[in-house]
Amino acid sequence: MGQGFANGVGMAVAERFLRAHFGPEAIDHHVFVICGDGDLMEGVSHEAASLAGHLGLGRLVCVFDDNHITIDGPTDLACSDDVVKRFESYGWHVERLGEVANDLDALEAGLRRGIAEADRPSLLVLRSHIGWPSPHRTDTKEAHGDLLGAEEIRVTKALLGLPVDQDFYVPDEVPAFYAERARRGRAAREAWEERQPAAVGDRDRFEACLGGRGLDGWADSLPSFEAGTKLATRKAINKCLTATSAQIPGLLAGAGDLTGNTGVDLGAGAEVQSHAHPGGRQLHFGIREHAMAAAMNGMALHGGVLPVGGTFFVFSDYARAAVRLAALSQAHVVYFFTHDSVGLGEDGPTHQPIEQLASLRAMPGLRVIRPADANETAAAWRIAVDSDGPTALILSRQDLPVLAETSVLAAEGVGRGAYVLLSGRDASAPPDIVLIGTGSEVQLCLGAARLLEPEGIVARVVSFPSWDLFAAEQTGYRDDVLPPGILRLAVEAAASFGWERYADATVTIDRFGASAPGSVNMEKFGFTADHVAQKARELLGTRARQLGES
Repeated sequence: MGQGFANGVGMAVAERFLRAHFGPEAIDHHVFVICGDGDLMEGVSHEAASLAGHLGLGRLVCVFDDNHITIDGPTDLACSDDVVKRFESYGWHVERLGEVANDLDALEAGLRRGIAEADRPSLLVLRSHIGWPSPHRTDTKEAHGDLLGAEEIRVTKALLGLPVDQDFYVPDEVPAFYAERARRGRAAREAWEERQPAAVGDRDRFEACLGGRGLDGWADSLPSFEAGTKLATRKAINKCLTATSAQIPGLLAGAGDLTGNTGVDLGAGAEVQSHAHPGGRQLHFGIREHAMAAAMNGMALHGGVLPVGGTFFVFSDYARAAVRLAALSQAHVVYFFTHDSVGLGEDGPTHQPIEQLASLRAMPGLRVIRPADANETAAAWRIAVDSDGPTALILSRQDLPVLAETSVLAAEGVGRGAYVLLSGRDASAPPDIVLIGTGSEVQLCLGAARLLEPEGIVARVVSFPSWDLFAAEQTGYRDDVLPPGILRLAVEAAASFGWERYADATVTIDRFGASAPGSVNMEKFGFTADHVAQKARELLGTRARQLGES
């Protein structure tokens, strides 16, 4: 509940953004929301209403179905808000329409006044009576979800003048009314399509916006990164974003008060989205992660905008309900979840994600990518823009080396979810062990493989940025990357949960983090090449003993 309200805010942003860029002949409509008591109790509606008022979204009209009833009973069991004053404090135009739930003329007049308000979103408070005109269920909690029962249905139908002996009844004028509206709507659609070519100056940009994608060849603008240099993946994604933003005309980027921290900053020349600058591509969501993610869904499902939202990975928990609905609806949104591990350092356990990776990987329909370096980050950004549905990029705070191996292999490998970064020996011969890394830990696997080599231990290194993409590959490819029967050690600065499907053992973290410099945390929690090499030796030793005993 409350998600649809916040979706409406995002839709209103998208409409205004497109109208500013392509003109009212191409884009010119209002967004209408119907919400109830439960929607306005949920915290996301407070966040979204505050944002909408601040942005001055005059094309947003909300009808509040104020029926005073929830599942438990009257709303005054738990809520005594003055909704009118609250929304007025957010900067909304608010009207109490009163007892007009069945007065079509009064309803239309109220809606027309909301439509006429150009500078503020509108809330129309409609006092209604749930279950009306049921003689025994009107204004009761039972009308919220319980069946009326055969006798109550019969009496209610009689009060409404409907045939009491028909289970399903549609008067002839109803389908005739809808058929006429369909004809009118088709004519309006055809007129819109006819005037578009003349109205839209740059057809390619308009079509790219509506498709939620980049212009043809947009990825050619992606930057390259020099092997051996160091760059946090949150900074690498910003370089990718700014280098390609001009080629992705529908891009609208923002963050929950972390614009510079999370890589969504479009640069000094970018206009900030506001009433004064409706075409602005930089949106400040404020400290409203839930509303940010829900509004992003509205933008994407409205069409014409590719929304990017950034926050610290641990705060994805605040946004989770909206992330789930993005996955469920396959909204084309992109999350920059940064500060992805205990490697972020002194902010401590409250800011250090542990279980978040496992929880997002468990969500159907969400593409989760944790790149190992800047090259993998560029490949991940291309996938996020070109693919349907939501993508979560999990990015580091700390600098990571740009790996020589990824400069050639990442462009294809990231798209397949996992790939061999270092084979260890001729491809025809199996390795002794496979070291699997994600994100900042891939470099540790490479370091461990080099430590093991003088001992005659051949370690294959696999970069595994995306479980979702790897699971979509054919069995043959998956077996080529992770040969059956070969020991596997997974290394990831996150919970071990879920790795049992791919690894025999892990170097992971199943407790909350600690407040210390990031490098100290990584060492104390065992994320070093030396420790990974030692765990590999132990795993191989255990296997050897088991074989000897058998």
